[in-house]
Amino acid sequence: MRALRCVLGVLALVLGGPVQASLNPSAWGVSAMEKVRPNTAPGSSPRVQLFAARNEFVSFQVGLYGGETGWSGVRASLPALEGPSRIEGKNLVLYRETLLSITKPTTPYTEVGEWPDGLVPDVDETVGEHRQAFPMDVPARESRALWVDVLVPMDAPPGEYHGTVEVVGGGYFARVDVSLTVVDWVMPSTPSLRTNFLVWTPAVCQAFTGQRECAREDLLRLLSYLQKLGLEHRLTFTSRFEPHNVLDWSSFDAGWAPFLAGTEPLRLPGARMTGVLYSGPLTPESLSDFSAQAGARGWLPLTFNFVGDEPPWGLTFEEARAHATLSKQTAPEMRTMVTITSLTELEWQQMTDIIDIAAVMVNFLYKPHTPRSLSAEDRLARSEAFLRLPNRELWLYQSCMSHGCGGPTPENLPGQGWPSYMVDRPAAKARGMQWVAFLEGATGEHYYEVAMKLSTAWTDQNAFGGNGDGTLIYPGTVPMVGGTTEVPLPSMRLKLIRQGIQDYEWLKLVSDKGDRAFAMEVAREVVPAPWRVPDRGEAFEQARVRLIHRYLTLIGAEIPPSMEAFLRDIPAPPPRDVIDPVRQAQ
Repeated sequence: MRALRCVLGVLALVLGGPVQASLNPSAWGVSAMEKVRPNTAPGSSPRVQLFAARNEFVSFQVGLYGGETGWSGVRASLPALEGPSRIEGKNLVLYRETLLSITKPTTPYTEVGEWPDGLVPDVDETVGEHRQAFPMDVPARESRALWVDVLVPMDAPPGEYHGTVEVVGGGYFARVDVSLTVVDWVMPSTPSLRTNFLVWTPAVCQAFTGQRECAREDLLRLLSYLQKLGLEHRLTFTSRFEPHNVLDWSSFDAGWAPFLAGTEPLRLPGARMTGVLYSGPLTPESLSDFSAQAGARGWLPLTFNFVGDEPPWGLTFEEARAHATLSKQTAPEMRTMVTITSLTELEWQQMTDIIDIAAVMVNFLYKPHTPRSLSAEDRLARSEAFLRLPNRELWLYQSCMSHGCGGPTPENLPGQGWPSYMVDRPAAKARGMQWVAFLEGATGEHYYEVAMKLSTAWTDQNAFGGNGDGTLIYPGTVPMVGGTTEVPLPSMRLKLIRQGIQDYEWLKLVSDKGDRAFAMEVAREVVPAPWRVPDRGEAFEQARVRLIHRYLTLIGAEIPPSMEAFLRDIPAPPPRDVIDPVRQAQ
């Protein structure tokens, strides 16, 4: 009987019939833009189709359904993608998606229950050790998913690549075919969109050592692993750059110079940090010394002094103004940065002459339902005026305002809403921020924290009314994930943010190649306004392929037949709003 069950199981999975799929375990291909929850119905797609540049990550999922009996001892593998060359090894990483139990929903429209987010790798990307992704069990009548990362090597020839994810366990076997079209462009290892994602070191120490303070060597090792994980996801994780408090300059150079110079061995060759945050004492001596040391090492252009966080709430405008003035007087080449509601506020407070990087809250680019909202034209005019000043940058950031800080936000209706890095929000919300940045002319993104609730990340991340607010990574302790070395692990949201950063690269590339109008049009079709990020993830996937197609057209390259076929199946985009979205919402 067991042999017969195995044969029937293989036939059911390969043939994918609807009746058999509900009775027996099954597997199917899933876009990275869906969140497979336990109650997700089993799918039937036997394949996934991907498009990428060289040196670009693309991701997809494999859905797993337990059938009537459950699926035990499941293992999965993707040996290689074969084409003009072979993509294999560290360029292919499989993860088991873990579930976070949500009891307090982020928005009124969020369902409670289990949501996928934490990723346990088969082989981790930081130190390359085998972890406890497999074997895994899928309960009866429930769904689970695997996450798969593909990094196209920088030297991979363009063309069509094919491979198969094989899933086995409990006498059942399934396969999902993977097709990858590689186009002839190398995505830069260091992203064009600068980032400053803060890391609170006591939270890191607490999660990995049980104490809020680490020994110096332990802290340096953990922060090094964090920075490597960040750069692998095209992000700069900014910890406390205080050589006088944490380590001396020689140790500082040994620990951080490779990340600043692009010499740290990474899968993205030459990837560098895009920012260095000064967070030492606001004294003339300390500022001057840090500026001199940074200048001597060649990374002064990356440094900035965070002179104020959300005045007048975090500090007064007078205090922020005093901090910025002192910095400009004693370390004029070090840029100043402030998080603020709007550029209008910066003008009203007479700070435009002393602030170089204005990190504006995304919710105040324009906010519906408020009388102080600016039209898109007025807002862009103010941005352009600010950016015409020497060495000025507009950055964006999101906070708990995106979900209401514990109360409902009227913009977050089903089908729309603010960019959000919360676990229990649609995947598209975590990918939308960088599209808004492109539309607004921003060149950077700030986020206040990535490890706030790291100690309880596997069980509870609720903070400021949101699930995942300030926590984007997981503690990969040995008891939890196996191996011998404890490392930080990524969340699905971290992967989606990386995808948004890569989308920004495609938008910028098409714009730089001479068709900014097309890039702006495509971006506006997907995200008509900052508070109208769609729930539909496929809109991002389709728009990205349109951008790749436009780039190939602009350089006169041949369009791959697989791309032409994909684009033929995309429905025509809906007409773009001609009414100002702010007035439309009021």
